[in-house]
Amino acid sequence: MTKKRGARRKDLLYLIGQSLLCLFYYPVFRISVRGRENIPKTGPVLLCSNHMAKRDPVMLGVAQWRQVLYMAKEELFRSRFLGGLLRLLGAFPVIRGSGGTDALENAYKLLDENGMVGIFIEGTRSKDGLLQRPKTGAALLAYRTKAPVVPVCITTGDGGLPKKFKRHIINIGKPIPAESLNIKDDSSLELRRASRTIMKEIAVLREETLQELGLPSQAQGAAGK
Repeated sequence: MTKKRGARRKDLLYLIGQSLLCLFYYPVFRISVRGRENIPKTGPVLLCSNHMAKRDPVMLGVAQWRQVLYMAKEELFRSRFLGGLLRLLGAFPVIRGSGGTDALENAYKLLDENGMVGIFIEGTRSKDGLLQRPKTGAALLAYRTKAPVVPVCITTGDGGLPKKFKRHIINIGKPIPAESLNIKDDSSLELRRASRTIMKEIAVLREETLQELGLPSQAQGAAGK
């Protein structure tokens, strides 16, 4: 099992890239971060976020100072520029049709090294800014590695889809201990139930942000399906 001490050290290139990208992303996307202190400073972490734009991995990478290592779909690496940024920020591809086996093995290894693995729990980008039905990968990783899950919600200033120069608020929630997910086994039923629990926490973060912005509630059923 993972030793619950320390944190995986940042790569030098990651540190340099993170610092430079902060100078661009914070003013261009008007990023505000809430709850940065909720990310454990040591030990393995699963950072689970909603997903609205290709740039989300970079957004989460500059929102806090631990290195985030991502599972990202293989298509994102086809762009030389974006693919280069993703690799710089620690992403590794999931190839469609492979079942994600290689990516999961990478994630197990990184968590065993006290790394922080980022997962977009919906599996694909939202087309309207609303939350979608969660996939089960994060729950499976939590069950097998006992890493805590940190829920994150990215919300724009108008609650819709992201654009340049539109305000982006990244709300980071308190860690969910793997034990509190109460996953009894790795059956589909148990993993779907735990995934809904994680998604409900992300939905709570979204509602908090909408309330802060003075926007109407957009509670919808995807998180509970």
